[in-house]
Amino acid sequence: LLGRFYQALYLSHPSLSGGGVKKRYTLAPPSVHREGNKRSIWANVAEICKKMHRQPEHVIQFLFAELGTSGSVDGSGNLVIKGRFQQKQIEAVLRRYIVEYVTCKTCKSPDTLLEKDNRLYFVTCESCGSKRSVSAIKTGFSAQIGKRKAQRTG
Repeated sequence: LLGRFYQALYLSHPSLSGGGVKKRYTLAPPSVHREGNKRSIWANVAEICKKMHRQPEHVIQFLFAELGTSGSVDGSGNLVIKGRFQQKQIEAVLRRYIVEYVTCKTCKSPDTLLEKDNRLYFVTCESCGSKRSVSAIKTGFSAQIGKRKAQRTG
């Protein structure tokens, strides 16, 4: 009986079949290069955010919290990050962002929307309809060396 149910379900909705063609989620790798001695530029941040259906501000906030740094967006849409960072480091942070804020935990689909409701963020899947809450981005620990020196001498 259960087998007939699944067979009828897969015939009417082929996208639900587990053995079918899986939709692969591919993004262009982040284009990161160094400018000067202490700054890194991420050139294609806008395209990657658009492909993930996320606001660039949210992705940038997550990136800064994970890397423990700050930065800004210049006039041509490039992200200027304070500090020396390689493409591999930005890629690793982007992968963590995708796992936490983009991929549906139920069906592993990347077709999700991020919504804010009553100070909580929710990821809603457009494929299976599931909705889950995700944690807000917490800014990491930042050492304040100048104040510590002043306390020691004072």
